[in-house]
Amino acid sequence: MLNWANRFNICCFLDNQHYDLPHHSVECLVGAGVLNKFEPVVEFFTGLSSFIANSNDWIFGHFNYDCKNNIEELTSANPDHIGFPNAFLFVPEVVLQLSASSLLIGTINEDAAVIYKEIVEQIEVDTALPPVLLKSRIHYNDYISIIHQLKEHIKRGDCYEINFCQEFYNEKVDVDFVQVYKNLRKVSPNPFSAYYKIGEKHLACASPERYIKKTGSRIISQPIKGTAARNFSDPKLDELNKEMLRQTQKEVSENVMIVDLVRNDLSKVCEEGSVKVEELMKVYTFPNVHQMISTIAGTLPENIGLAEVLKATFPMGSMTGAPKIRVMQLIEEFEKTKRGIYSGAVGYINPAKDFDFNVVIRSIMYNQQNQYISYQVGGGITIESDPQKEYEECQLKADAILQVLSPK
Repeated sequence: MLNWANRFNICCFLDNQHYDLPHHSVECLVGAGVLNKFEPVVEFFTGLSSFIANSNDWIFGHFNYDCKNNIEELTSANPDHIGFPNAFLFVPEVVLQLSASSLLIGTINEDAAVIYKEIVEQIEVDTALPPVLLKSRIHYNDYISIIHQLKEHIKRGDCYEINFCQEFYNEKVDVDFVQVYKNLRKVSPNPFSAYYKIGEKHLACASPERYIKKTGSRIISQPIKGTAARNFSDPKLDELNKEMLRQTQKEVSENVMIVDLVRNDLSKVCEEGSVKVEELMKVYTFPNVHQMISTIAGTLPENIGLAEVLKATFPMGSMTGAPKIRVMQLIEEFEKTKRGIYSGAVGYINPAKDFDFNVVIRSIMYNQQNQYISYQVGGGITIESDPQKEYEECQLKADAILQVLSPK
């Protein structure tokens, strides 16, 4: 399906990777080709609402982190070498829905039988990727210094917690990006994975995190805060790592802060009294790490759609911190590159106007035109943060990507 979809200039491939988690919808969903599209306009949310209302079909696409500037009086002046537009949604020519027992093909201009034949006749060939050496945008000593400075802001009461990210990159890199994604999903198969392409701009995403999902009037958000390493050699120690994650004060306080932020955000658009924490700090196990996830749910009034939900909740609290506006100002001050699609969201809207979007983390971005490749990693900084441990956590999160681009 991926090889077939990649022949289109624009495609979005969303893969659940066989996870059977709560709130699961579909195993694999693909949108390819473009019948109609939305790109940012002056009246961003009015234009977005109009596009969704007038598109009685599937819609796929993304929102960059920098859509924050359409919500608050903020700016993004740091360099961006990848260049995804701040937002892009499209009604595809072809929609593929894969479950355990069936493949549904939706198409307007093509014959579904022909598409099916083309998909099943795709020849699966893996190619060896050349090793890609990556450079850090922020060197170790500078990173440690920045964490100390952020902690000073916390001491002064500017904020309680801030998600700080750093970029690793290289230039003049020529890679087969479909193979990059296939390698990434082998190393780090996660439930909100995506291969996404808009012309020369590519995303390979192995995200474990859901940003927002609407089913009927019910909406949920599932922020991740808290990460612990796996121990593959000793199951007992692996289980101990999970237990230590549940009891680490720094990780617990981060998760609680973000849960409060998400509850507050959802309360802006949900029916009064309907916002509840359904799951608090449950530890889930993924291929490379243990993660602490909370689930916050609410009920939307009939007149509230994606545009209103975005305005109330974006960017997601797990990728900003609290209070949100102040930490976004600090992120702009201390980070060295635009986040762009990183810590934004990729997902879909179905014909019933239900939607599901991930958090773009554990991802590799690539601009084929200028041959620039990049990934970013980050972590939540609190008053209890140890700069050295924060640096090590970033390295842990980056391990899967390093295995893809620079295998040992």
